[in-house]
Amino acid sequence: MTDFTTVQLETDPRGFATLWLNRPQKNNAFNAEMIRELILALGAVQADKSLRFLVLRGRGRHFCAGADLAWMQHSATLDYNANLADSRELAELMYSLQALPIPTLAVVQGAAFGGAVGLVSCCDMAIGALDAQFSLSEVRIGLAPAVISPFVVQAIGERAARRYALTAERFDGQRARELGLLAERYPADELEAHLDEWVANLLLNSPQAMQVSKELLREVASGVLSPPLRRFTENAIARIRVSAEGQEGLNAFLEKRTPAWQEQQA
Repeated sequence: MTDFTTVQLETDPRGFATLWLNRPQKNNAFNAEMIRELILALGAVQADKSLRFLVLRGRGRHFCAGADLAWMQHSATLDYNANLADSRELAELMYSLQALPIPTLAVVQGAAFGGAVGLVSCCDMAIGALDAQFSLSEVRIGLAPAVISPFVVQAIGERAARRYALTAERFDGQRARELGLLAERYPADELEAHLDEWVANLLLNSPQAMQVSKELLREVASGVLSPPLRRFTENAIARIRVSAEGQEGLNAFLEKRTPAWQEQQA
C-alpha cells in the first residue's frame, strides 16, 4: 500500500481494510494534505479487488475534530477560485467515500465535528461510543456545512439536519443512534469488542452479494417506483443467481455446508 503522512491504510488477511485518520496530535483535524491522502487511499481500496469492506477510524482520543485551525487560517487568505478548488477536493473525498463499491463502516470515538459528520454520513454504517460528541459546528465560525450537507440529510433526514446545522448543538452517541447517524452506540470501553463482532458478522457474507446489494440500494433509494427500476431489480437478482458466488451460496445452503467465502476465514 502507498505510504501516507496523515492517514494509514492497513489490510487484514481476512480480506478487509482499515483506513485510519492519523493526526492524533491534532485530533485528526482535516487539512488539505489529509483530504488528498484520503482520496488516494480510497482509490487504492477500490483498486484492490480482494477487499470485502472498509472500516474508517481515527487514531487517538478523537475520530476527527473537524477542520484544522492552520488550514482554516490559510483558507481565509485565499480568493474565491482558490477556495473553490479546496471545496472541490473535499467534495471529491465525500463522493468517493459514498460511492465506494464495497461496504463501509465508520467507528467513532471522542469528537466528530464539522466535516467529520460528513465522513460518518458517507459510510454505509457507523458505530460509536456512547459518550462520543457530534456537531455540525460550521455556523459557529461563520461558515456552512455545504459540501457535506447532501450526505448528512440522507443520513439523519432534512428536519434534523436543519436543527443541527442551524444551532451547531452538540449531541452524543445516544442521540446519534436515535437520529440514525449511528447504527449502534456502546460504552467507550466496549467499542473495540463490538467492532470485532461487526467485522466477524460482515465476514460471513458473500463479498459479491454485499457489493450488488449496495448498488441495488443506491438505485432504489428514492423510493419512486418506475418501469426502469423494476427492470433493474429483475436483472440484478437474475445476474447474481447465475454468478459463481450466487451458485456457491445457493448450493451451500441446499447442501447444508459452509460456503467457500466463509471457509477462507477458518
